[in-house]
Amino acid sequence: MRRDLFGTALLALATCLLISLAPSHAAFAQARSEAAIATDETSIRARMNQWTVGLAAGLPDGGFVRFASEMARTMDDGDNMRLIPMVTRGTTTNIVDLLYLRGVDVAITYADAFDFYSKQSGLANISDRIRYALRFFIADIHIYARDEFKSLQDLRGQKIAVGTSGVAAALTGPLIFRRLGIDVQTVPVGGPVALERLRGGQVAAMVYVAAKPGELFNGLKAEPGYHFVPVPYTKEFWDYYYPSTIKAENYPALLPPGSSIDTIAVPSVLAVYNWKPGTDRADRVNRFVETLFNNLARLQEPPFHPGWKDINLGAEVPGWKRYPYVSVLLERMKKDDAVGATPNAADSALQRRRFDAFLAKQPKTPASGAEREQLYKSFLDWKSRQPRN
Repeated sequence: MRRDLFGTALLALATCLLISLAPSHAAFAQARSEAAIATDETSIRARMNQWTVGLAAGLPDGGFVRFASEMARTMDDGDNMRLIPMVTRGTTTNIVDLLYLRGVDVAITYADAFDFYSKQSGLANISDRIRYALRFFIADIHIYARDEFKSLQDLRGQKIAVGTSGVAAALTGPLIFRRLGIDVQTVPVGGPVALERLRGGQVAAMVYVAAKPGELFNGLKAEPGYHFVPVPYTKEFWDYYYPSTIKAENYPALLPPGSSIDTIAVPSVLAVYNWKPGTDRADRVNRFVETLFNNLARLQEPPFHPGWKDINLGAEVPGWKRYPYVSVLLERMKKDDAVGATPNAADSALQRRRFDAFLAKQPKTPASGAEREQLYKSFLDWKSRQPRN
């Protein structure tokens, strides 16, 4: 009897132990499952971020957002390369994002933004921290004024509409007047609003920065009483700017046939952060640059923006230093061209490189790819007529 009671008690104790241990086994299995999921997510997170690059593009209604979007679409290579364009406060402030904003390795800005951030903000080492990968598109300076203001000097003390914060005109406009020692009153309005202020007599002139023909003026009808003010290419602009002209064919409704107005142009720049070689961020920027170079031919075909056709990989940016890996890629491309070229093709490639090198050293260079190509054709024609030694 006692033995039966002992056996029953022992069975009851074992049952209780099994019941008490059951939740522990379940909890262990659940914890193991959660750990596996966490490991998988860590792996996914690392894989997705390994070759992802953030690009500071500009304002949502700015022209460079389209180019950033086209780059992202063309360069997408799954986990091997992913470009994420970012809407920012503007192309001129993208340098600040490139310097300080987490996740930004590439930015589109204007060449003269260096002037402001190096001199006005005291960032003396900016040229070591930020380099250019490509010279993007050339934007012309349009200064549109009432007829009584014939020159920039005539605008001294006047109210000038220079655009809202972040747009190119808001930076470049005041810089132009400051460099020439002309004090003006800047008004932070731009686009159609600035035109209305001009017509209403509230401002004497407005500054507009865009590749010509600029959208703002392209659709305007003839407006008696207003004109483009010339911007002479003087020594004050030799560091970041190019000489340019606004021609009648650019704005046939605003200029007499065959006429032109001298102005200056500022290059836009695809800038990258100059990370220390061998670091993860440097490897990421290198892959971005190489992927872009490999896809440029695709970007220069429809349906992409026609402005891609004007891009020259070897073009230099006044006042900026080239990103070192770009030089490596350009040298590699030259060697590949030389290996695969026929003698005539190799000679042609050599002539082109000599022409580009010569042109890069000149104080005045063509403001557009079309003008550059025309000058190159003229050079080849002249060379063909020279006596052979």
